[in-house]
Amino acid sequence: MRKKVLVLGMSCLLMTGSATCLLASDNKETVTTIRATDPKDLIGRWDITVDEDGKSAPSWLEVKLSGYRTLVGYFVASSGSARPVAEVKFDNGKFKFEIPPQWESGTANLVIEGELTASGIQGVLITSEGKKYDWKGVKAPVLKRTGVPVWGKAINLFNGKDLAGWKASGPNQWVVKDGILTSPKAGSNLITEQKFNDFKIHVEFRYQKGGNSGVYLRGRYETQIEDSAKDAHPNSVLFGGIYGFLTANEMVTLGPNEWQTFDITLVGRMVTVVANGKTIINNQEIPGITGGALDSHEGEPGPIYLQGDHMPIEFRKIIITPAK
Repeated sequence: MRKKVLVLGMSCLLMTGSATCLLASDNKETVTTIRATDPKDLIGRWDITVDEDGKSAPSWLEVKLSGYRTLVGYFVASSGSARPVAEVKFDNGKFKFEIPPQWESGTANLVIEGELTASGIQGVLITSEGKKYDWKGVKAPVLKRTGVPVWGKAINLFNGKDLAGWKASGPNQWVVKDGILTSPKAGSNLITEQKFNDFKIHVEFRYQKGGNSGVYLRGRYETQIEDSAKDAHPNSVLFGGIYGFLTANEMVTLGPNEWQTFDITLVGRMVTVVANGKTIINNQEIPGITGGALDSHEGEPGPIYLQGDHMPIEFRKIIITPAK
């Protein structure tokens, strides 16, 4: 008896994200559905962990559809701000894009190559210096809260005496004198031992001329402290911004050598920033982690951390009120 060979795709009808095919065998037809890769599967926000020679480094990617067929996006490396991606090239489940260097020491573009997997995305990152690192990513959580938060008891994170409850990210340069917490020179960041989910936090700080620091919420989202000009047009990387993402609606800095305040409320991804008594960011969504984040595990609680790797900075009150 003459046997018929099965021919995949002999009579295939393309459908969204799949192909429906008729397979012939001994005069019998069988209908099967074969999963096809759809560029839309890449659209969304991704929390990425990069393996830098055994050390985990956080990154973040958002992919959007521009028009009918072009994929664009934003990318956050382990440092720097969110950077626009002009085009994400996608073919048969694999994708690639490049972005110019920002604070990196090399001159070449960063190259990100990846592919869709059953559990998310994965690939290789080539740095501006030519180093290659493997990475994996998962869909970022929405972090949508359904109810109004009920606030718990306020916690004084700084006791005015010592570094109890804090740890440095490396060799410690932070000191306490006359009730003031000071990083006198660029060095390590300072991180709370406690971790928090949703909260309100009050911070009083002072910087010198040219100062640059930040308060990281859950260790992932930086509220920028910087000696920005009082007449500067607001920008997401200037005073009061959520670094690289959200811009203050006005410049309310008091300038160097003045005690200033942040009152920040973070519920899920929604943040409100009151600086020096004025609401400059009102219940806006933080899309993803900012450069310098401790990790990319956005669904988990995280610490408060104070940036100490730039210029001298002082703090005198840090009071947090967690949600119950």
